Amino acid sequence: TRITHTLQTDEGQAGFDFLGHHIRQYPVGKTHSGTNPGNKQPLGFKTIIKPSKEAIKRHRRQTQEVINHLGTATQEAVIRKLNPVVRGWTNYFSTVCSKTTFGQEGMHLFKKLLAWAIHRHPTKGKKWIAAKYWGIKRGLGWKFITPNNSHQLSLHGETAIRRHPKIQGSRSPFDGDWTYWGLRMKHYPATSLRDKVLLKRQGGRCFECGLYFKPEDVAEVDHIVPKEHGGKDAYYNLQLLHRHCHDKKTAEDRLRYA
Repeated sequence: TRITHTLQTDEGQAGFDFLGHHIRQYPVGKTHSGTNPGNKQPLGFKTIIKPSKEAIKRHRRQTQEVINHLGTATQEAVIRKLNPVVRGWTNYFSTVCSKTTFGQEGMHLFKKLLAWAIHRHPTKGKKWIAAKYWGIKRGLGWKFITPNNSHQLSLHGETAIRRHPKIQGSRSPFDGDWTYWGLRMKHYPATSLRDKVLLKRQGGRCFECGLYFKPEDVAEVDHIVPKEHGGKDAYYNLQLLHRHCHDKKTAEDRLRYA
């Protein structure tokens, strides 16, 4: 057990590591500072959570071990092994301040893969290697991708940073607000799985009128292309609409396909 200060530097250290995260408070101005819940005065600091140095080192060692182990393997095999490592690590840290770290780790992995490619083709130039293993000549930029475009390496920077929103204090899973809990909970009895998937994909809005769903609204699943006209009962052909919007679209579909 170590007692440390999260704001002031003590013995050259500030903050602490927990489950791969580094938690520390940084002095900031009043416009970026949190407020004291008691007197509403600025606290003068902001708490920032980001991947710890040890977590970054472990990730680099893991990717390096994969590349070293597959020194003579095909590009497809390397991508298959690296993708779960990259996706798992970035998803774990996607809820904290990781954007800068993701960019740095992406560049580090790029350099390691470039060294791997040069080792495979010691007599070839870097332009030839870049054209073979990256999608520059194919208009795909610096994507580590197979020549037939069948396998592509997941980049660190492609993982979006998603902040975890706090549950509002007045909310309860038993309050009947299916629009709120359908977006937040994976399993919510008042909403079917299909409705939850569509609700989340649509950002809580009706695609016909563009308005947000309300707890008192009646929502219905609509086939974008009607089933009687070849539309599939698949998610790409489904949308969640208000009941009156659904009735309106159904009437328009009858005229369109008449």
